[in-house]
Amino acid sequence: MSEAIPQGSNISAQPAGPELSTVETLTGIFFEPGRVFESFRNKPRFLVAALIVLILTLLVTAVLYLRVDMAQFIRDKMERSPNAAQQTEQQKEMGVKIGKIIGAVAVPVWVVVGLALGGLLYWVAVLIFGGNIGYVRALAVWAYSSLPPAVLGTFVAIAVLLLKPADTVDPEHLLLTNPGAFMSSESSKVLVAFLSQFDLLRFYGMFLAALGLRKVAKLSSGSAWTIVISLWVLGAILAVGGAALFGG
Repeated sequence: MSEAIPQGSNISAQPAGPELSTVETLTGIFFEPGRVFESFRNKPRFLVAALIVLILTLLVTAVLYLRVDMAQFIRDKMERSPNAAQQTEQQKEMGVKIGKIIGAVAVPVWVVVGLALGGLLYWVAVLIFGGNIGYVRALAVWAYSSLPPAVLGTFVAIAVLLLKPADTVDPEHLLLTNPGAFMSSESSKVLVAFLSQFDLLRFYGMFLAALGLRKVAKLSSGSAWTIVISLWVLGAILAVGGAALFGG
């Protein structure tokens, strides 16, 4: 399954970057990210990086379900819901079963949807700023800027799952790379959501994304960072707004 772009693609021509193999892009994104992104002007790649991110997500989800009683976690959240008193025990048990299935399936599905949507957002944003990029190149930037944070985040999440007592693990805050992860369970959900946006791994990914957009789309540094920061702010607003509406 090749990641090369077929002849006849309507992606706009750009100055060729260095020729790198898939293995070289996977290792280079950690040590020479600028060179990797430059190579995407010649041959954008995204499939292998996307598959690795998906596999890592499935691995963390599997370890989570093995270590933590997700049924009890979901049940506790339902009991804190304002509608808990109106539900019968049968309805609660059905909600727990559905919640476990959705939790196991939704996370990997969101990885795929998030990659596709992220590439689309970068593509549209670059066009707005007058850059030169195609959807596949935009997708390559999103996938490869997500890869190093996903790898490091997997190590952190699995370490938390294996080293902390299972009954003290918060499945919603496995990454100890943001201040929201250190807030107590009684803390304001809105405050936790806000603090969680200031995540070291997320900022690492933002740095890679800005570099990638600058190298691939030939944007200025200011334009690339404007796109990346704008999307971060949008995500933060949605997260905090969701916590205010549904966090309890």
